[in-house]
Amino acid sequence: MKRTYTIVMIFFSATLISCVSNSKFKRSQAEAQAKYDSLNRVHLNTESSLKTCYDTTNEMSKRLSVLQVQNGELTKQNSFLKENNTQALKQLEDMSVITGTQAESIRKSLDNIGAKDVYIMDLQKEMARKDSLNMALVMNLKGAIGNLSDEDINIKIDKGFVFIDISDKLLFKSGSYVITSRAKEVLGKVAQVLKSQPDLQFMVEGHTDNVPYNRPPLLDNWDLSVKRATAVVRILQNTYGLNPAQITAAGRSEYAPVTSNDTPQSRAINRRTRIVILPELDQFFKLLETKKN
Repeated sequence: MKRTYTIVMIFFSATLISCVSNSKFKRSQAEAQAKYDSLNRVHLNTESSLKTCYDTTNEMSKRLSVLQVQNGELTKQNSFLKENNTQALKQLEDMSVITGTQAESIRKSLDNIGAKDVYIMDLQKEMARKDSLNMALVMNLKGAIGNLSDEDINIKIDKGFVFIDISDKLLFKSGSYVITSRAKEVLGKVAQVLKSQPDLQFMVEGHTDNVPYNRPPLLDNWDLSVKRATAVVRILQNTYGLNPAQITAAGRSEYAPVTSNDTPQSRAINRRTRIVILPELDQFFKLLETKKN
């Protein structure tokens, strides 16, 4: 009897240990799977950011190559024209068609033209530098924001400006100018990149569709667009510490649409807040001052 009891106890203990071990195994397996899923999401986001960086770098390299070729062609043309002008003046002097004084006057005029060519080339180089900085800024913004779709936030360069278009469905509830909690997270990522460029000036623009709006105290879409712009500005300033001296708030109402207002989908696209990175004009003004001196 005693022996039978001992065997039963051993069997029960083994079964209990097996159950506990199996439970721990399942719990460890679940934790490992969760950790794998988390790491996999990070991996996918990193791959997306790397692809964006790669595409942007290729675009910058192509643009730089084109500018270098254009610069080389302009330099060759300038040298060729100078040589031809010198030979033409010498021939005219030898033929006594013009006097030495006249030839010297023409030579000075041609030298001034050459100086203007150098000045134009300096401006072109400055523009190329600005384009490169804008491309780097766009790359940083896209990397910081991550995998948000272009329907929610779209970053692009157009005519020398960097535009950050944020859909109002991401920022505000319908007809409201109170920033949502999710929007604060997105604006924080944008602010992080903007703060790393202390010399930048930028404008926050509010845009609406053409549906009439009248909810006191606001009278119309002008009021709504301005209130939405200033709401974003206050978050950037008060929550994320951007210098208010670098920010301009503007309301554009319904009068700067990016598409028609014929359908609900197109009206949704027009309802947006746009952050415009303004060009650094100081470099151009310095070049102009140098030219005057």
